[in-house]
Amino acid sequence: LLAGCAAMNTVTSEVSTYGAWPSGRSAGSFAIERLPSQQAQSADMLEVEAAAQAALQAAGFKPVAAGGQPDVLVQLGARVSRQARSPWDDPMWLGVGFSRWNWPHWGGPGWGWTTRYESTTYAREVAVLIRDRSNSQPLYEARTRTDGISPGGKVVIAAMFMAAMKDFPAAKPEPHDVAVAP
Repeated sequence: LLAGCAAMNTVTSEVSTYGAWPSGRSAGSFAIERLPSQQAQSADMLEVEAAAQAALQAAGFKPVAAGGQPDVLVQLGARVSRQARSPWDDPMWLGVGFSRWNWPHWGGPGWGWTTRYESTTYAREVAVLIRDRSNSQPLYEARTRTDGISPGGKVVIAAMFMAAMKDFPAAKPEPHDVAVAP
């Protein structure tokens, strides 16, 4: 019972990480760099940056001091996409389907009517790119995705950033599941 309750407070994300963090290099200080398209959405980006701050600090990074030069520049991205599935996505959209539930007790397999409902899911994705400030060389990249029946909000996005940075500095390009408690 306790395991079931704990699972309800866990966000499991599919994570892929890339790069070759130099051995012996510490995480150091960071500054978040916004792309021009992100600068136009400053209120949204403030929420994304706030969600990523704890994950970066948990990985050993420190925010750069005011007026200082960061060791690395961090670019962030987050996207939540609503995906509504239509009954017409199914070639049997009228609800006609092959039913086996009546076989063998009621005379054999046959065609029956089934009920189809529209369903909505949300695809949530976050990305982190860490570059060396001195030469702009990419050092580490993490991509995380998860699906759910709600947009998730700030808490889920923050947990996804934690999952993205959990393996730092190891790179694991093959998608693997990472569970994080928000």
